[in-house]
Amino acid sequence: MTTGSGERLGIFGGTFDPPHIGHLVAAVNVRHALALDRVLLTVAHRPWQKVGSRPLSPAADRLAMVRAAVAGVPGLEASDLELRRGGDSFTADTVGELLDEDPSRQLFVIVGQDAAAGMPTWQRVDEVRSRACIVLVERPGAEGTLPDGWTAERVEVPRLEISSTDLRSRVRDGRPLDYLVPPAAITCLTERRLYRDGSP
Repeated sequence: MTTGSGERLGIFGGTFDPPHIGHLVAAVNVRHALALDRVLLTVAHRPWQKVGSRPLSPAADRLAMVRAAVAGVPGLEASDLELRRGGDSFTADTVGELLDEDPSRQLFVIVGQDAAAGMPTWQRVDEVRSRACIVLVERPGAEGTLPDGWTAERVEVPRLEISSTDLRSRVRDGRPLDYLVPPAAITCLTERRLYRDGSP
């Protein structure tokens, strides 16, 4: 990985449909453990690996929920970079764009244990490995497995078994989201009438 001397910037990409406290806990713990200046929660415009698997909420709604979720959280920011770029969302493009903006940045791509196993299938993954540090988020007592030959910073975070699928079902069934989704994000998804009546 090429290292710079400038801003230490985390990239935590995802669908965020909806964002939940597990996302925030991971982001704040990685920021603390690696002394990052900021972590960008980068909302995928069109997550190419999920297209066709289920209907997705509109990207603008997912971004609005993430903005609401991180409002007032020091060092966490919602990023619309992939929405502005449009099309399929590839981490290699995001890394490239952030380094084009500021070549001195040190980038840290944050992935969970589930995503780590699929990293070899990413588009232009060698670009990501050579231009950013991979950060593997791990649960206590469950060391994540990386593909052969890969290295990563490892950060342990509290075990929180929260499923976005379950959260969407909760909204449809009228069950509470309290303490699972940040209050401002609950307000946002309620106002936008997301996940109701068979919607994504």
